[in-house]
Amino acid sequence: MQLSTRSRYGTRLMVDLAQHYDQGPIRINDIAKRQDISVKYLEQLIIPLKKADLIKSVRGPKGGHLLAKPTQNITVGEIVMLLENETSLAPCIKNPGACYMTDTCLTRDIWGMLTEKIYETLNSITLSDVIKVDW
Repeated sequence: MQLSTRSRYGTRLMVDLAQHYDQGPIRINDIAKRQDISVKYLEQLIIPLKKADLIKSVRGPKGGHLLAKPTQNITVGEIVMLLENETSLAPCIKNPGACYMTDTCLTRDIWGMLTEKIYETLNSITLSDVIKVDW
């Protein structure tokens, strides 16, 4: 499994906001510079994060973006699940009709269990954990 740029960069965006959580709204240009991600790409990532109520925006001269919830209430799994187009290791996990062998496949359950474990792990890690721990 390879995570998309969307979920990797989206997680970096959220971690950056978590690191500056107590500083009020953060300008997207500042995040872009610190994370070496284009402003245009960050603007695209902010849209689904705002719709999911993970980020809120503040307009005006002192405006910017900030987390909509405390850092301990947002998990990495939430972010990845939101930004990944495909969240299963195999297409047949979510869509049994994707493969003609779904009913007889001996490995399908393995990919399903592994997908569950990945998200179980990601859902156990909050932004608060990420900014406090030296991985």
